[in-house]
Amino acid sequence: MTALRRQLILLAFLVSVACANNPVAPHSANSVPAWLTALTHEVEAQPVANPPVLLARYDYKGQSVYFLPQQCCDVMGVLYRADGSVMCRPDGGLTGRGDGQCADFFVERKNERIIWRDARGPH
Repeated sequence: MTALRRQLILLAFLVSVACANNPVAPHSANSVPAWLTALTHEVEAQPVANPPVLLARYDYKGQSVYFLPQQCCDVMGVLYRADGSVMCRPDGGLTGRGDGQCADFFVERKNERIIWRDARGPH
């Protein structure tokens, strides 16, 4: 399976997770929402990406957000709200600048915390 095809499969899954009616229990800054745990299991079911996939938590515009960086080429990274809905796609795509809905994300994000890293590959 090509890297691009793996990325497209991952992107399709991410869209389906974001669009699902998936209630999230309240969580602290140190806990991981259930939808995010499901997402990591889905990533682990795919071949190892290069670089390995990671998920990071940030404070952005007064809320906790979760960022799944782009893994390849024209595939966009995804920024999720705490409830699992997609806020925007800050990078990647044909222009490399995502969907333009949160162009200030990389400048304004604060308090990075890597909450998950695919342990199957090099770090």
